[in-house]
Amino acid sequence: MFKRIRDLREDNNLSRREIAEMLHMSINGYAKYETGGNVPTEILIRLADFYGTSVDYLVGRANEREKK
Repeated sequence: MFKRIRDLREDNNLSRREIAEMLHMSINGYAKYETGGNVPTEILIRLADFYGTSVDYLVGRANEREKK
């Protein structure tokens, strides 16, 4: 799951700073999501909405990147 969050950010040519700002949090706080140190549901939902994918994709339960 954590690799997918990082991969989505990198695929969109975004920095950790940009995503942290979008989520209204610190860069260090966001970095924990990419490394598996922190994974609250609200943040996963916001990331899925931002990237136009599903929470299932982020957590590895679906392989289709696009929301249906």
